[in-house]
Amino acid sequence: MSNARRIAATFGLMLATLTNTLDMTIANVALPHMQGSVSASADQMVWVLTSYIVATAIMTPFSGWLAEKVGRKTLFLWSLALFVLASMLCGLAVNLTQIVLFRVLQGLAGASMMPLSQAALLDMWPRDKTAQVMAVWSSIVTAAPVIGPTVGGYLTDEWSWRWAFFINLPVGIVAFLIIVAAVPRDAGGRQRPFDVLGYVALVMFTVGIQLLFDRGPTKDWFDSTEIRVEAVVAVVGVYLFVVQMLTARNPFVPRAIFADRNFTASMAFGVLLSAIMFASISLLPNFMQILLGYTAIHSGMVSMPRGVGAILGFVVVPRFAQIVGPRPAMVTGIVITVYALWQMSHFTLDMTDAPLKTSGFLLGFGSSLLFNPMSVLSYATLPVVYRNEAAVFSSTLRNIGGSLGIAVLVATQTRQSAAAHSRMAAHIIPSNPVIDWRLPDLADAAARVAPGLNWEIFRQSQMVSYDTAFSYLCLLSVAMLPLIWLMRPASPGAGPRQPEISAH
Repeated sequence: MSNARRIAATFGLMLATLTNTLDMTIANVALPHMQGSVSASADQMVWVLTSYIVATAIMTPFSGWLAEKVGRKTLFLWSLALFVLASMLCGLAVNLTQIVLFRVLQGLAGASMMPLSQAALLDMWPRDKTAQVMAVWSSIVTAAPVIGPTVGGYLTDEWSWRWAFFINLPVGIVAFLIIVAAVPRDAGGRQRPFDVLGYVALVMFTVGIQLLFDRGPTKDWFDSTEIRVEAVVAVVGVYLFVVQMLTARNPFVPRAIFADRNFTASMAFGVLLSAIMFASISLLPNFMQILLGYTAIHSGMVSMPRGVGAILGFVVVPRFAQIVGPRPAMVTGIVITVYALWQMSHFTLDMTDAPLKTSGFLLGFGSSLLFNPMSVLSYATLPVVYRNEAAVFSSTLRNIGGSLGIAVLVATQTRQSAAAHSRMAAHIIPSNPVIDWRLPDLADAAARVAPGLNWEIFRQSQMVSYDTAFSYLCLLSVAMLPLIWLMRPASPGAGPRQPEISAH
């Protein structure tokens, strides 16, 4: 396979992956506009996002086995075609029911694209080029969710919320044609016996845990019957999955992948990294728009340096990792990430855009130093035969890690805000000398100042809660350090053998 064809195939796969990863966040900004268009409540509109998450959770585990059966290229092309079709149907929808159904189709179609593109790139390129290729792929995976809200906000404001979905058509067509022409075809027919119980158990776990994390913050967690049911489904699912994996002759996820120390350590690392990255992405827009008064477009533009940092990282990381080694590069990434989150834990209500842009750039750059070497080390010693299923399983766990990070940080921020509000409000009493000095006749002034005073207490308590949440992410970043030393680079000339692939 020539380098020119490899480059073309890489561009096509990454273009398709970009389309898919953008859709994880691009619809968030359009929700208020969609709500008015289809006459739905805010609570109902949540299902536009939840349906996509659940559909992805159902399909992602299955896509590894399916890729082995029908061939990776065939599955990827069908997934891309259905994803574009579902996007167009979402844009043409006239009511909430249609949008949710088409988002389900979109999630089912797009679930396999990210892990299969990674596995395909690892097989197409020789090992000495893997770091550079994975750097480009990693930059797309990390930057797309950041720039998604900006793209979605621009399309919605300038044209319509429907263009947040229509934009996938031209990009998808170009990617489809390139992949047809350039990506090598594998025949398929290599699937193992299908473990129905293992698959059902894994789906029970992923859907239950995703719904629990997604719906928990709005349903008052375990005070809600729905959340308790989802928790039971998740617990039963993970129990059945573990038992089946340990005892079945042909478990749904091969036991052999867990014997590889690199892959097992990278899975744990990836879960924590996804939790940190997605949690910080989810907290910042609300912080900027509610407390700092930014518009959606302004907050999106301020978030752009994070994407720039991630993209710049792919230029620097391969050479840097080659000089110092992948593990020292990851340690450097953690140091940069910790510093960025430490900066974020010192945000104030009267700050300018500069700290937001600086910390965002550093966080994006640091994530590239982490994600790219992790992607390379994950498969450095794993047999090629397990790549499809390993990539799919690690993608499933990273999705869960992202949902877990968002849910825990949102819950932490909410709880810290309520506690800080109570502490501050407790001091607004006539006997407080500060209050007595500023408002000598508190009783007469109460009616006039109470609304403004309560708003200021709300702002201050929210600021305390955001700073606390970012400080927790900072500590979690430090906790990832020991996992790096469990991974080891492949020795020169060693590592998994490249597979034989057809030229057609």
